[in-house]
Amino acid sequence: MIKHLEKETDFNEIVKQGNVVVDFFATWCGPCRMMGRILEEIEKDYPAITFLKVDTDTFGQIAMAFGVSSIPTLIAYKDGKRVALMENGKPHGELLGSRPTDDFRLILDDTFSN
Repeated sequence: MIKHLEKETDFNEIVKQGNVVVDFFATWCGPCRMMGRILEEIEKDYPAITFLKVDTDTFGQIAMAFGVSSIPTLIAYKDGKRVALMENGKPHGELLGSRPTDDFRLILDDTFSN
């Protein structure tokens, strides 16, 4: 399911349970729009993952708190704990930039398979 952050105070509530991928994006960003289309395409295949979209223009304080300096930036949570996204067996604190759909599916499978 894709959720758009509407209130800053909702962020911690959303990430505190279950599997969550936070997508820091901006509406004017081309790679962010590409990643957004990928999320829309695959969300039905990952019902156990919430995709939380955080607009960096609206929620700049949250983006700054996470050190987001490039978008899109994606981070992951499992039950409120930040976890590394796994790409080709290597942990990443966050993913920068867009990925092809099949690559992103592999990242999600590797990250949330446990």
